[in-house]
Amino acid sequence: MAGPAPAVAASAAASQSPPMQLPSPFAELVKGSSGLEKIVLRGARNCCAEIYLYGGQVTSWKNDNGEELLFLSSKAIFKPPKAIRGGIPICFPQFGTHGNLEQHGFARNRFWTIDNNPPPLPVNPAIKAYVDLILKPSEEDLKIWPHSFEFRLRVSLGPSGDLSLTSRIRNTNTDGRPFSYTFAYHTYFSVSDISEVRVEGLETMDYLDNLKAKERFTEQGDAIVFESEVDKVYLAAPSKIAIIDHEKKRTFVVTKEGLPDAVVWNPWDKKAKAMQDFGDAEYKSMLCVEPAAVERPITLKPGEEWKGRLVLSAVPSSYCSGQLDPSEVLQG
Repeated sequence: MAGPAPAVAASAAASQSPPMQLPSPFAELVKGSSGLEKIVLRGARNCCAEIYLYGGQVTSWKNDNGEELLFLSSKAIFKPPKAIRGGIPICFPQFGTHGNLEQHGFARNRFWTIDNNPPPLPVNPAIKAYVDLILKPSEEDLKIWPHSFEFRLRVSLGPSGDLSLTSRIRNTNTDGRPFSYTFAYHTYFSVSDISEVRVEGLETMDYLDNLKAKERFTEQGDAIVFESEVDKVYLAAPSKIAIIDHEKKRTFVVTKEGLPDAVVWNPWDKKAKAMQDFGDAEYKSMLCVEPAAVERPITLKPGEEWKGRLVLSAVPSSYCSGQLDPSEVLQG
């Protein structure tokens, strides 16, 4: 009667997955909200970032004064399958309603795993705090989007506190079929007061207005300012965009690679009140500026890989009659 016991023990041991390890001594795996696991990256001085394995989602980025630079709603729900409201959700394989999947695709509400052996990625040797994550489709995912892929994400903190996200998506279909997708880093910035914020770098750009059935317009102003709900996809946007927070005298610089478009979104008061996981007045303290590929989906043949990168930095702003010289930030 005692014979089968070792087999049961062996099978139980075999079913236990190896513990997740982090390659960087500046990264730590801890329990976060609702017991969900997150990685804490610690940079120079007080710079740090937090990334949840759920969604592969950055939820916090702090500067060397310990100030939070990303917006996370006080009503954010950390309970799968609900997406986390704030930080940097990853929209893949669909942005918004540009397709027939759930809004913004499924990557933001799947559990990612730590990738201990990623393919080489050119790195700055000065960057010590980083983590590599990977997402592969489950059987359920393949039923709603029948394509095999590997999505690798590296999140890193630079020596000056810059936050970078590098995505590598590979088509691993074995049936010879290409696939196409849209994508965005749905970045929520923390701002002092949305009415005191301006966005520079998107002047004269064409955009699709999601509040007007995706109709195409051309931006007319010297800079984008906010007085009501905004939901626009700027097309062929430049590689650098500046978000100038007049009250905090801070400028966020958004640098993007491999992502032609940029989404600008603020829900304003009515939509804010309609969202269960968003405070009624929180629209005043956030702004989304999102490097994206929306107008023209990215297509990968089997074996092909795409790379898209986002780098965020926060620099002090100096004002002269309320104006920031964009050349200092956008070309500097």
